[in-house]
Amino acid sequence: MTILFPILVFLAVSLAIAGLAVWMSPTRTAQRLQAVAPSAGKANWTETAVRIVGPFAQLSSPTGDAALSPLRVRFLNAGIRYPDAYLVYFGMKTLLPLGFAALAFLGMRTTGATDGTEMMLYLAVAALAGCYLPNMVLYVLIRARRREIFENFPDAADLMLVCVEAGLGLDAGLAKVTEEIQVKSVALAQELHWTNLEMRAGATREKSLRNLALRTGVEEIGTFATMLTQSDRFGTSIGESLRVFSDDLRHKRQVRAEEQAAKVPTKMLLPLVLCIFPCISMVILTPAVIRIIRMVMPMLNGAS
Repeated sequence: MTILFPILVFLAVSLAIAGLAVWMSPTRTAQRLQAVAPSAGKANWTETAVRIVGPFAQLSSPTGDAALSPLRVRFLNAGIRYPDAYLVYFGMKTLLPLGFAALAFLGMRTTGATDGTEMMLYLAVAALAGCYLPNMVLYVLIRARRREIFENFPDAADLMLVCVEAGLGLDAGLAKVTEEIQVKSVALAQELHWTNLEMRAGATREKSLRNLALRTGVEEIGTFATMLTQSDRFGTSIGESLRVFSDDLRHKRQVRAEEQAAKVPTKMLLPLVLCIFPCISMVILTPAVIRIIRMVMPMLNGAS
C-alpha cells in the first residue's frame, strides 16, 4: 500500500495535466480558422480590453476630435491601428493611478508608516507614476518603431533604385520592395503595403506618400515623399534622385551608428564605477588587508 499510493497520485496528476492540455489545445476547426484569419485572436483580446477598460476612459478622455487627432497620429507611429485604442489608453490612465496609489497605501500600512503628510506625498507620487506610465509606454513603442524603420529604409531605397533602373515603374517597384523588405522589417513592409493599397484605391501618389510619412513619423521618409513628388512633377530622372537619396540615407545611418558607438564609453562609466571597480578593489585589496591585520594584531596584543 505504501508503494501503490504514490503511483496512484502520480497517475492522477499526469492524467489531470494531460486532460487540461487537451482541453486548452485548439481543435482542428479552430486551427483552420486561425490560419485563415490570424488576427482574430488579437482582435478578440483587444475587444475584451476595450469592454473592460472602456467605461473608465470617459473620466479622462477629451470630448473633441481635435484633441484626439494628435493622439491617433502617435498611435499610427507606434503601429497601433485599432480604432478604439484611445479608450484603452485613457482607461489605463484612469485605472493605473488608482491602482498604484492603492498599492502604495498598502505598502505604507504594511511598513507601519502613520505620518499623514508623508503618506499623502507617496500616494501622489504613485498616482502620478501611474498616470504617466501609458505615455512612457507609447513613447517607447514609437521610438523603437521609428528606429526600426529608419535603419531599414536605406535598404528599401536601394531596392527601389534597382527596380527603377531595371525598368519597373514606381508603383510596381514599390510593390516589389514591399515583398522583399518584409523579410528584414515587418513594420516598414506594412507601411509600404498600406501605401500600395491607397494608390490602388485611387489616391494620388503624392497623397499616399504624404500619408506614409505621417504614419511613420520618420523625417527621412517625408524627404523621400517630397523628392518623388518633385521628380514626378518636374519630369526629372527618378533613378538619379533615388541614387542621391539612397547615398545620403546610408551616410546618415553610418553617422548615427558612429554617434551611438561614441556614447558607449560614457554609458559604461556608471556601471564600471558602481559595480565593477568595487569588486576589483575588494579582490585586490582584501588579501593585503588580511595580511596587515595578521601582522599588526599580534603586535598590538603584545604591546597591551
